[in-house]
Amino acid sequence: MRGILVTAIGALLFSLIQLLPPAQGETVKEDWNYVSVRSNASMFWWLYYADHPTKNYTEVPLVMWLQGGPGGSGCGFGNFGEIGPLDVSLKPRSHTWLKAASLLFVDNPVGTGYSYTTDSKAFAKNLDMVCSDMMVLLKKFFSSKPEFQKIPFYIFSESYGGKMAAGISLALHKAIVAGDIKCNFAGVALGDSWISPIDSVLTWGPYLYSTSLLDDQGLKAVQEAADAVQDAVSKGQYEQATELWSAAEDVIEKNTDDVNFYNILTKDSQMARKNLKLNAKFGNPALLSLFSQHLVPLHGGDLSALMNGPIRAKLKIIPDSVTWGGQAGEVFVNMAGDFMKPVVDVVDELLSAGIQVTVYNGQLDLIVDTVGQEKWVKQLKWKCLDQFSNLRWQSVHLNGEETAAFYKSYENFSFFWIMRAGHMVPSDQPEMSLKMLRMITRQEE
Repeated sequence: MRGILVTAIGALLFSLIQLLPPAQGETVKEDWNYVSVRSNASMFWWLYYADHPTKNYTEVPLVMWLQGGPGGSGCGFGNFGEIGPLDVSLKPRSHTWLKAASLLFVDNPVGTGYSYTTDSKAFAKNLDMVCSDMMVLLKKFFSSKPEFQKIPFYIFSESYGGKMAAGISLALHKAIVAGDIKCNFAGVALGDSWISPIDSVLTWGPYLYSTSLLDDQGLKAVQEAADAVQDAVSKGQYEQATELWSAAEDVIEKNTDDVNFYNILTKDSQMARKNLKLNAKFGNPALLSLFSQHLVPLHGGDLSALMNGPIRAKLKIIPDSVTWGGQAGEVFVNMAGDFMKPVVDVVDELLSAGIQVTVYNGQLDLIVDTVGQEKWVKQLKWKCLDQFSNLRWQSVHLNGEETAAFYKSYENFSFFWIMRAGHMVPSDQPEMSLKMLRMITRQEE
């Protein structure tokens, strides 16, 4: 009986997808497919052509969106939860990024979302494998869609997706120089990104203390937990550092009445901890805790029903053996040894190569707090760092009045401080995030 009811609901939702108008009131052109990136490993991509009010898609940029985790689905959460044409309820999104760009969502690394492996040994183990797989996908994508080869191409990202975006951007730049991939790579944007994990961890305590979410005793306990993480990182014990990071989170929750790591001012968040049954075999309780806290919410509730029901039916190419999000646990566990490794040096290489790099961060984010982001930025060896640092930031207003953000930019590096936003900037401040997209891609409103 339950199965009949689920099927009926899925059929109803699928019919709604066909009937609901897109953001601009016209049919949004789409495409999607799989790319076999390695033996037993296939990655899924989903493209929406821009729905700009006055311009053709060839006149605006192409933006690839990379979700965090690792194991979070861009085709699911980034698309329906943040910037795509429809939200999880299949209602048109007022501030979809399609108003300013075409959008390419990729379920990355392999095993994420609709992407899948048929061999337990085929999951990516580190950033190098993630980058290698993405080069295969991008080469295939741009070869199959030559109309996008000359359009400015940007990579936007969130959370752990930013760490992957940094590595992927450098690999893409090298592939373009070598003539292996034809595309007009214009820059990368790192949103609330896991670039230097230890700098985030070490600033958790001071940030919470400054916002009256820790007292002196709580601050001491959090700092001791953070110091233990730093000790493991200093010794190159990255898997242990990941476990100690989980322990540090527990200390914070205990001393702050369970503060929301993704927006310190609310407990009603898309990323609040949820007690769901997990299918993956973790073995390590710390990894299970981290997965439950930071990845399960990206696959829960309405979104899972949507992606495994009507969207799956619409796409028509998802193998019967693949469940959306079904391999996320394995993705997360296989990347555990890479989780706490920094990529500040990669950002330095991007800047030295002349690639446009943007950092943006939500004011209310804890897990990747802005103070920690500023800390690793100050460690850059970029030749223009002093000039950038000496600039005064400028305010960004919405509707001529509200101060929605601050930013500063010098040469090929920019930083946006997004007010009243947590970890998921486009979800918390959709209008400002769209304005930021236009500013980064140099478009007039």
